[in-house]
Amino acid sequence: MVDLDTGKLLLARFVSVRARTEQLAEGLSDADASVQAMPDASPTKWHLAHTTWFFEAFVLREGAAGYAPFDSRYHYLFNSYYEAEGPRLARHLRGLLTRPSLEKVMEYRSCVTEAIRTHFTGLPSHLLELIELGCHHEEQHQELLQTDIVNLFGSNPLLPAWHPEEPGASVSSEPSELRWVAGRCGAVEIGHDGAGFAFDCETPRHTTWLAPHALASRLVTNAEWRAFIDAGGYQNADLWLSDGWAWAKENLIEAPLYWRRGVDGDWSGQFGPRGTSALVGHAPVRHVSYYEADAFARWAGARLPTEAEWETAGSHLHPLTGGFPGPSEPGIPEANAPYAFLQQMYGELWQWTASAYLPYPGFRPAAGAVGEYNGKFMSGQFVLRGGSCATPRGHVRASYRNFFYPHQRWQFTGVRLAKDL
Repeated sequence: MVDLDTGKLLLARFVSVRARTEQLAEGLSDADASVQAMPDASPTKWHLAHTTWFFEAFVLREGAAGYAPFDSRYHYLFNSYYEAEGPRLARHLRGLLTRPSLEKVMEYRSCVTEAIRTHFTGLPSHLLELIELGCHHEEQHQELLQTDIVNLFGSNPLLPAWHPEEPGASVSSEPSELRWVAGRCGAVEIGHDGAGFAFDCETPRHTTWLAPHALASRLVTNAEWRAFIDAGGYQNADLWLSDGWAWAKENLIEAPLYWRRGVDGDWSGQFGPRGTSALVGHAPVRHVSYYEADAFARWAGARLPTEAEWETAGSHLHPLTGGFPGPSEPGIPEANAPYAFLQQMYGELWQWTASAYLPYPGFRPAAGAVGEYNGKFMSGQFVLRGGSCATPRGHVRASYRNFFYPHQRWQFTGVRLAKDL
């Protein structure tokens, strides 16, 4: 059983997460919230409804005696990919849902939130665990909601600003010099250590081997990417993986997503949540695909880090501050002091790794529909680490494994280089 204090904290977190999602949707019209600009993105209205569907389908259906679904048709409309939950609307058709209205979706959210609060104290432990999972799930959708709105507005010729104060990778006043930070080598343990929440794909913790290597102290910048473009990086097939070259040519890729040309035809602007702004040379380059990141690394005489290299380094830094853990947390051995030179590890941009998204040794998905959460996607995708400026604060940790297909770049993705020693 979950003790009273833990239950109070979980309920407070649930209410807070639900409120934050709704705050992100403030100021959007029903039209803004209904459209999707591409099949990979989903409408804001769908994110609002799907995260509500999760709690209705997995918690209230079993644990709330007498609860009647808000609208039985929503089970089809807002199921994402759970085969065990039956048929669903195809992902690329989500933008056709002019009904239910945004107002009705918000009413749906309110109803389900209140039902969870009403029945909370009577829920068994395994359903409280699903509420915890649902909160982390909703935080993932908070990030997707933001990146999907940026994609929608970036597809509009008016290039409207969404939230002037909302995410955009931070820009330091002075560019930092890139230095190479030697990482650990030999046998290391990676994966979640069992303390606190983790998604199933972060487990089990296991031993892997690291060869001598070094990580770049910071992310690749816009100025460095401009040099890659000017050197013909997008025209040199020798730098690209075969699939990446075919993707770039077929889609006429010649710069990161959302880069804008000025009146002189030069790359001088960038679209983002704040609208169009000047392209800042020392800011980290963002919205690049795995294919582009890999080609850049090859051009730079380097490579992308493996996820084990990234996690081993990231585990010595605090996810909220980017620095060493505080006095109340485990100390850092003197031998790991060089990790202090690593910057922008957390909360800036998701960083592509060279690691395919595959199960860890001994991984077993949970039984039932919840077991479909991560495991069935372990094919054809690559791991990203570190979180982005759109990731909810406190959501990531060193073992967190994000994953996307190698051509996708509408998320806040960036590049950290690595090299063999």
